[in-house]
Amino acid sequence: MQCQTVRPGTECTFWSKAGCNFESATCQNVIEACEGCERIIDSTIGTVCEVYPAPMKKWLGGLCNFATHQKVEIKLDDLKVNPLKASKRAAAAKKK
Repeated sequence: MQCQTVRPGTECTFWSKAGCNFESATCQNVIEACEGCERIIDSTIGTVCEVYPAPMKKWLGGLCNFATHQKVEIKLDDLKVNPLKASKRAAAAKKK
């Protein structure tokens, strides 16, 4: 349904026939960690996130999963190979 309070005319997943069913009944302004994100839009109360109404809660656990301005770095550990098993595999491959 379309929001009728903070972002009039835009689609909102938290809006129902009874009004806003988010816990605080309104969107909250973005925090500093959100600056630079592509999902920030201007509304009647200031800048808000177009995806989630409480941006501060998304940043409590670390990185917001909706953030477009920060990327997750995945660390790949080098695979540890047992040298004895590696030599046996190499010997078995030579026999074929």
